[in-house]
Amino acid sequence: MEILGLLSDGLLLALQPINVGMILIGVTIGLFIGAMPGLGSVNGVAILLPITFLVPPESAIIFLAAIYYGAMYGGAISSITLGIPGASTAVATTFDGRPLALQGRASLALVTAALASFVGGTISVILFTLFAPLLASVALSFGPPEIFALMLLAFATFVGLGGDDIPKTVLSICLGLVLASVGFDEISGEPRLVFFDISGFLHGINFLVLAIGVYGIGEMMWTIDTTRGKITTTESRMTLRGAIADAGEFLRRAWRGTAIGSSLGFFVGILPAAGATPGSLMSYGVAKMLARDGNEYGKGHPDGVAAPEAANNSASTGSMLPMLTLGIPGSPTTAILLGGMVIWGLTPGPRLFTDQPEFVWGLIGSFYISNFFALVINLSFIPLFIWMLRMPFTILAPMIFVLSIVGGSAATKDMHDVWLIVIFGLAAFFLRKFDYPLAPAVLAIVLGPIAEPTLRQSLLLSSGDPMIFLNRPIAGPITVIAIILIFMPLLKMVRNRMRQQSEKTA
Repeated sequence: MEILGLLSDGLLLALQPINVGMILIGVTIGLFIGAMPGLGSVNGVAILLPITFLVPPESAIIFLAAIYYGAMYGGAISSITLGIPGASTAVATTFDGRPLALQGRASLALVTAALASFVGGTISVILFTLFAPLLASVALSFGPPEIFALMLLAFATFVGLGGDDIPKTVLSICLGLVLASVGFDEISGEPRLVFFDISGFLHGINFLVLAIGVYGIGEMMWTIDTTRGKITTTESRMTLRGAIADAGEFLRRAWRGTAIGSSLGFFVGILPAAGATPGSLMSYGVAKMLARDGNEYGKGHPDGVAAPEAANNSASTGSMLPMLTLGIPGSPTTAILLGGMVIWGLTPGPRLFTDQPEFVWGLIGSFYISNFFALVINLSFIPLFIWMLRMPFTILAPMIFVLSIVGGSAATKDMHDVWLIVIFGLAAFFLRKFDYPLAPAVLAIVLGPIAEPTLRQSLLLSSGDPMIFLNRPIAGPITVIAIILIFMPLLKMVRNRMRQQSEKTA
């Protein structure tokens, strides 16, 4: 009952006119920031942080949190309509969102993304409200062995993303891990894999650069090659009756991915330094692995849109939890929010809930309101987003190319990365021509920088004994599950070959 009383006080604070205005403006700005390739919530919050000094601290953090929420919703827009991830958190949405758009079902993809985002955000806020101190202590108990075990579990789902061709999937994963290793070694500080001594490789390969190249330039070239110029427009329409039908299909076909993304995304989000991107990618892999019709993923399955969208919104709320309760940012965006709180004279940590209860519960109350407004605003703009798809492809293709180049340049402000976008686009096109899966490589470059340091730190802690991943109470069960999942496709392949041989002999 005490929590309900504090939450009601927080909702009343969040519903004050100035705070409601901040939420509406923040969510709308965030929606378009998330939809612009290369910007994303990190850049949006960082750019608009100075403006918040004109309002009280409570209104300022509510405004920035609303931008964060809006950007999580907006990232799906360009992923679905253009095939270019608006942010790294929306890369997995491209896998099924873009095929749905090309089939003339963009409204289904956009409605599914909006509803899944709303459900994921709502579930995560409820979990945040009820279990904040407990979940913060659980997150704190995750050391390098536990985090590596979780990453190993994510790698175990990669095989399912590559179809039945396991060797090509493994090769794609290895390619992604190699690209993730470019730059300075985090443990020793030595440069490695600096190709041809080009200084641009010293800062590593930005994940967003790879994603924009693969799913922007590469997808555009693939579409042009496969259609031979026959596509002029994507036939997509949006009507009220159609939106209601899309919502009904969401309830029938996307509930499983929404449930997985909401729970797994929040859990990954509360882990320090994890964030929404690994959560969304892992949720997509787990949803596909558990689905009965997993072969339909990647071809335009609503569940493939719902899982990552529910996860990235759930993770965005989850990443707020270690920031408020422990003073540890759970994502790059919350790191900027943490800096803003310190500037405003607030000290994040365990005592924040007792010393500044009005601020904390006002912020939690704004999560509920921001989530609702984000859903309403997103659904209201869907007809505009669908109108973009009805443009002739002769106009859309150059637009995709320009947005890809501008987005990559805006993300890193480095001409070296612009050239990498073009190179990755060409490489992705030829890999698809030879039927190599791209999703495992993209996922590997996301999780590689997390998995490698935690693996090496764990082995340093155990003096090189790998049993540290099995002896610890949390890491052990996760590692065992991951190993089982890794070997299951191999056992399935062996069983199929034995069956084929027995049929031939019979």
